[in-house]
Amino acid sequence: MNAQIPDAEATVTVAAERGDVWRALTDPAIIRKYFLGTNVETTWKVGDPITYSGEYNGNSYEDKGAVLEFEPMERVKTTHFSPSTGLPDAPENYHTVEYRLADAGQGTSVTIVQGNNRSTEEVHQSTATWGMVLQNLKELLEAGKPGQ
Repeated sequence: MNAQIPDAEATVTVAAERGDVWRALTDPAIIRKYFLGTNVETTWKVGDPITYSGEYNGNSYEDKGAVLEFEPMERVKTTHFSPSTGLPDAPENYHTVEYRLADAGQGTSVTIVQGNNRSTEEVHQSTATWGMVLQNLKELLEAGKPGQ
């Protein structure tokens, strides 16, 4: 990890109970609704694989990683590698992605932190992308009934 390049970070407060937000972060059927159509497959067990697949801008993708930490109702942390970067599938080319929950007044704060970024440009792009994903999550949950 390059200590000079910061983590990408985005936060949103959702007017929803923590349990509903946690379910939205870990239920693949709900994830698909707010996360750009991404299909997530995993057991959520620490050490087990996680895959992300779908289509983005007309191109199919299949990204992968592993579950690093899983603390129900608190946080989940994974690694993430995308072959679309053109980089070799090597540990130094994996991001870490952590989702954190916290109580926030009448709702729940959700923060996504992406580590092991390669450039400040990547940090800016990833911050914007995660901000969009969190806004989609917020809108879905605040509209009610995300599982339907």
